[in-house]
Amino acid sequence: MLLAKTITVFSPMLIAALGFSSLTHAAMSECAKDIAIKITGIYENGDTKVHYDYCENLHDGRGFTSGIAGFCTGTGDAWDVLQEYKRLTGSYGDFSSMSDTLRKYASNESSSTRGLGNYCKVWKSLGRSDKNFQRAQDNIRDHLYYDPAEQASSSLGARLDVTQGQLFDTAIQHGTGDDADGLKALIKDTNKSFRSDQAGNSGSTLNINGHKVDEIVWLKKFIEVRTDDLKHPKEKENQGGNYWASTTYRTKSYSYIVEQGEYTWKNSAKVLDNDGRPTTVSCSR
Repeated sequence: MLLAKTITVFSPMLIAALGFSSLTHAAMSECAKDIAIKITGIYENGDTKVHYDYCENLHDGRGFTSGIAGFCTGTGDAWDVLQEYKRLTGSYGDFSSMSDTLRKYASNESSSTRGLGNYCKVWKSLGRSDKNFQRAQDNIRDHLYYDPAEQASSSLGARLDVTQGQLFDTAIQHGTGDDADGLKALIKDTNKSFRSDQAGNSGSTLNINGHKVDEIVWLKKFIEVRTDDLKHPKEKENQGGNYWASTTYRTKSYSYIVEQGEYTWKNSAKVLDNDGRPTTVSCSR
């Protein structure tokens, strides 16, 4: 995930600057949201289980990566989870002895794990059994990633679950800040491509730069732009170890969903796992 974790607010002025106007927007159903979260779970953890107890050092310059959305000690979102946990319970619990260090690393966007020797042990323990800790992760995932992606979808006028799911997954990996690799920048780069009407058969039309653009036509271009960004990230912190380039299975999977014509998810969606094998993701709500 990206170092910058600033939450983007898609104001009317920003909407105009990005080249789209707000149209009728269909919010994802609880079932479709569950499917989107599970699809991203495949990319993040290799399966559709909810890994509240996941924690490891990926040595990707972001410190420890943990929880259901890959919250990182070096990006600030892991600290946000602990802040929410404290709001729910009144304390940092077993993280208390590390709280000052975690606050410092979040503030400095530090990749260091020094002084955090028990971090993963504590995270795994609370993730397995503490309902408030699990709730804190759910709340921060939605606040930092799902809600901004939903807001971007709404501003765009997107109506299809596949588009909204792709924007959510982008928010998880690229972040929602103002950097050159973030969700907002990728939307802007995609919209620059449309200088005339672009017809399609998705049944949903977006208004991009004053032009009528079929939603799936737009989504295919967005996936293309995101794939290029994964292969050639603009921000220095995302270029290390060729890690992002190794994750293009995320966009290949969504391209597969589009190819299957599964634009709206009522009960399930056919996707590709990280090894390129077809699999079906069903909602459990």
